[in-house]
Amino acid sequence: MGSQHEENEKTSSNDDAPQQDAASIADVSVEVSTVDHMLQKLRRKFRKTRRKPKGLKRLLAYLLNIPHIAVITTAVVFVVVVIIWSLLWVFIFRRESNTGVYFAGMFRVAQVEFIPEYRQAESHEFASMANKIQHVVSNVYKMSSLSKLYKQTVISDLSNNNKGGVLVHFWMVFVVPRLKRPAMCDECIGAIFRDSVHTSLRNRSSVGYLLGLPVDIDSILINSVQRSDYTSSVTGSQCVDKLYANLPGARVPLNVFSSWGGVSCQMKLTGVPGFLIRLTITSFHIEPSDCVNDALVVYDALLPMRGRILHRLCEPTSSSFSIVTTSNVMLLSFRMTNGNKSFRGHFEAIAEEICMSQIETRLEPEITGQIYSPFYPSMLPPQCSCTWKFKTPKSALGVALHFQNYVLKPKDLKGCDSGWWKVNEMIFCGSYVGHRTVFRIADHSPDVEFRCSSRNSVQPFQASYSSYNVSQPCPESHFLCNSGLCVEKSRRCDGLDDCQDESDEVLCSRPTKNCGGNRPLHPLFVCNGETDCHDGRDEVNCTQETTCSAIRYQCRSGSCILKKNAKCDDVPDCQDHSDEVDCACGRPSPLKRVGSSKVTERIVGGVNSGEGKWPWQVSLHFAGSLYCGASVLSSDWLISAAHCFSKERFSDPRYWSAHLGMLTQGSAKYVAEIQRIVVHEYYNAYNAFDYDIALLQLKKSWPPSLSPLVQPVCLPSSSHTVTESHRCWVTGWGYRSEDNKVLPSVLQEAEVSILSQNDCKKIHSLVSPRMLCAGVPSGERDACNGDSGGPLSCQAPGGGRWFLIGIVSWGVGCGRENLPGVYTRVNKFTSWIYSHIS
Repeated sequence: MGSQHEENEKTSSNDDAPQQDAASIADVSVEVSTVDHMLQKLRRKFRKTRRKPKGLKRLLAYLLNIPHIAVITTAVVFVVVVIIWSLLWVFIFRRESNTGVYFAGMFRVAQVEFIPEYRQAESHEFASMANKIQHVVSNVYKMSSLSKLYKQTVISDLSNNNKGGVLVHFWMVFVVPRLKRPAMCDECIGAIFRDSVHTSLRNRSSVGYLLGLPVDIDSILINSVQRSDYTSSVTGSQCVDKLYANLPGARVPLNVFSSWGGVSCQMKLTGVPGFLIRLTITSFHIEPSDCVNDALVVYDALLPMRGRILHRLCEPTSSSFSIVTTSNVMLLSFRMTNGNKSFRGHFEAIAEEICMSQIETRLEPEITGQIYSPFYPSMLPPQCSCTWKFKTPKSALGVALHFQNYVLKPKDLKGCDSGWWKVNEMIFCGSYVGHRTVFRIADHSPDVEFRCSSRNSVQPFQASYSSYNVSQPCPESHFLCNSGLCVEKSRRCDGLDDCQDESDEVLCSRPTKNCGGNRPLHPLFVCNGETDCHDGRDEVNCTQETTCSAIRYQCRSGSCILKKNAKCDDVPDCQDHSDEVDCACGRPSPLKRVGSSKVTERIVGGVNSGEGKWPWQVSLHFAGSLYCGASVLSSDWLISAAHCFSKERFSDPRYWSAHLGMLTQGSAKYVAEIQRIVVHEYYNAYNAFDYDIALLQLKKSWPPSLSPLVQPVCLPSSSHTVTESHRCWVTGWGYRSEDNKVLPSVLQEAEVSILSQNDCKKIHSLVSPRMLCAGVPSGERDACNGDSGGPLSCQAPGGGRWFLIGIVSWGVGCGRENLPGVYTRVNKFTSWIYSHIS
């Protein structure tokens, strides 16, 4: 528009010069054309710059297309996952793979003379020998399949050895990924070392040569240990000492005291070569513990090796006792938490005993003398032996060994755990019991050999010996028990266990009530809390004092009354009323029942229970999973079966928890940690579940506000009796049946009947006086796996209190016909229970 307007002006002012105007117009048109061309270029540039936003829009539209969104999201998630995984690998998994696994080991270097300088880790001689041994051990594992995992070997101690040579105590460290840890077992690591020695054995001896180092293959022992054991020894702890007994019989005092706690002491004891170490503890003051916090652990080595533990002491004691090693070294590991803790004692070097003697008995059957376990009264070491050669005056006489708390039984496939006996080429196993026994040898000149067979130190024993008439072991008026004791024939079938093994009550016909005759009533019917005679004569004068026996209730004053079940029956029977003390128990207050009460296949033939119906029922969880049952005894104590804790990994209370006041799994009203586990000292896994009882102390008492959902069950007195066919209840969360390995979520209950002890023994030959049977003939109602340790609860007549009569122990399968379950008989352990929980 500006060019056209300018052109019009020029035309109006130059009318008199037409030729010049023509030339100017031509020039102007050319000029205008050039300007238009430039403007077009500018417009094109401007348009190009304006198209860019349109391109972004197209790009965004392309990217926001749904299929493309999925691809982009996947790519972004992938990148994020890769970044996170990389960070986890760097900071967690890689660190986990670098976790050390520690082992302690020992072996004997043969054909090398021990010199005193080897006892000093700072000496040049020690360093030279240690470097040589370290090089040999490292070479073995660097050449093995675990070479990439092996890190180092540290020689801890060199000691003299009763077999000659040098005993090497060493540590090994491996760096192991988490997934490869199962390959780092004791047997696996030890096998590598033994195989290396085995390939170099010479002349059928036990000594092989590794890079010229003579190693006794029979002496190799390697155990996994905790990292804390390794660090405390290698880097030093608050209390480490090395003591040496350089003179046989000279006592070296030991005194450890702590008032601030947190102390971990190690004492390495060494004696002169050719001698053993005897440790004597005169006093030990700690809080009763779980053997984790406060404990004295004695090792038959100079390192804390699990396979060389002689004894653990976790409870205070004021009585003196002794422990003997199998060599001339010993390690004491003493852990103390807060509070005043101490132990005092001494150790000494003693000679190895040659335990062999020839003994002649007398003609009369009276006690002639005593034999003792090796090193008596010290505890039995893992390795020992003794031989006694007996001879009687006549060939018609045999030898009788009278034990106070020990019994000999023929060896079976399980082996011997508390002593191995060889009597005239026959093998017997010894075990500890709570009563007297007599072992009779029908030979006038028997050879009796004893060998220690326990992995740890065990109680010593002593036995009196005498002659006896082989053809007539007992006097005419007496009966020979299976326990070897002789009891009067008049005591047979009187309801009392006079033989200590109930053999005087076996094959007895069921006693008649004889209510109308002149003969006295059978003791089983007298004052048992049930009216057996129509006129009630069997329940008259039950509170009068009488001679004490196993079936008569003993008051706290020491006097006894005829009434058997006087405990907590709401009637004061003792003059001091002690029978009604501590009776806040056995009174459940059921709140509700879950689901149908119709019989189902639970606890083998059980039904869903009701909330609060069995308030003493406890579910014991190991590492977070149901494993056993238990019963509440008090605010601090539970009672269960010993076999739940018999294996080493189950003996650590830190992995156990008790779920109280629970009807449905996962709904416990109170979950308690376990402070310590007390297993009966006579329990033996080799001895068919005898003494199958254990106590558990809680770290913290359950609050009283949980009542009535949590409540103790009543403990029966030692005289408490439950008659045959008495109906009781077994409860638990165990398997539904033998074949159906599914655990119910709701507490199950099943009614069972008590069997007579005669019937029980006819079915299960291994039943002891400390067991009872309960069930139904069809087997439809029974306990099963997962119920172990749980209660067999029986109610006193007339709607009285509930008593813990049995603890689920063992059986042949679950719910099988004519095979009732076997329970620990609780009233046989009343005194033992009170000795720990009082």
